[in-house]
Amino acid sequence: MSDLATKQRIARLVPQGARVLDLGCGDGTMLDLLQRERGCTGYGIEIDDANVLACVQRGVNVIQRDLGAGLDLFDDQAFDVVLQLDTLQHLHNTETMLRETARVGRMGIVAFPNFAHWPNRVSVARGRMPVTRRLPYEWYDTPNIRVGTFKDFEVLARKNALRILDSFGLQDGREVRWLPNLLAGTAVFRFQRG
Repeated sequence: MSDLATKQRIARLVPQGARVLDLGCGDGTMLDLLQRERGCTGYGIEIDDANVLACVQRGVNVIQRDLGAGLDLFDDQAFDVVLQLDTLQHLHNTETMLRETARVGRMGIVAFPNFAHWPNRVSVARGRMPVTRRLPYEWYDTPNIRVGTFKDFEVLARKNALRILDSFGLQDGREVRWLPNLLAGTAVFRFQRG
């Protein structure tokens, strides 16, 4: 999730002055944006050395940790918002981390590539895995462990007793609320424990 318009759309979902935990925060760009434009505080969790250094250089508080180790560092409801932006598809313990997100945050926000976006469907119908701006890797070198769709997340949320507060797609920096499973490259959900 690299473009600024997409990050700003997601940032608007975070309440002004919120305490935020960003799981898989990358180089800290989102937390930096939230600090500057929304008056937020909090931490990022990141494993990559270069990204941890980039966070520190941006003035973003970061904890270097593998998300596979869980979130046992944090108490229940320790944060107002927990972000998982382009993180779910990289995790082996996706379901556990989703429940942990709901445990440590009053609200969770996830965003991930929507595999059901129409160009992906066309590519699969032609017999090839998609390579798009949103899914830029070939099937054999992708860092994604799994792929999911907008509808898949709705089912996973119900299964884990999560209440979806809002959901929409993002495409080219704009919100897609009509047929987001078909028309959006990114799925976005805001949720809390049910």
